[in-house]
Amino acid sequence: MVAGQAAMDIKKALDISTDGNVAIARFQSNCICDVEEIANASACLREYIEAHRPSGLVFDFTGVKFFSSQVLGLLLEARTRLQPGEGRVAVSALSPQLERVFRITNLDRIFTLYPSCAAAVRELTAPAG
Repeated sequence: MVAGQAAMDIKKALDISTDGNVAIARFQSNCICDVEEIANASACLREYIEAHRPSGLVFDFTGVKFFSSQVLGLLLEARTRLQPGEGRVAVSALSPQLERVFRITNLDRIFTLYPSCAAAVRELTAPAG
C-alpha cells in the first residue's frame, strides 16, 4: 500500500512514509506520553513538512491506546503548517476511547476521522471537488 518508505524513526515515536503526495505518520507505541519523544516527533514532522510539502497528511493511530494532550498539539501544529499550501490532515484508526477524546474536545470538527489509514489515504488522494 505504501509507495515510498521515506521513513524517519525518532525514538520509535513516529514513522513517516508516503503514498503518492500524502504523508502517513504512524505512531510506534501504544502509549504516547513521553515528553521528549513527542517533542522529537514534532521536530521530525516539522522538518518533513518543510522538505516535502505533502498535499495531505494522515495520522495513523493503529494500536495506540493512550496519548498525552501534547499529541493533540502536535496534530494542530501539523495542520497549521499544511494550511498555507491547502494541505489536508486526517486522523485514522482511533480506538473508541481516543475517538471519544476527539469528540469531547471538538477536534472531530477540525480533523476528519477515518476508520482506517487506507480509507484516509484514498480520500486525501482523491481529486478535490
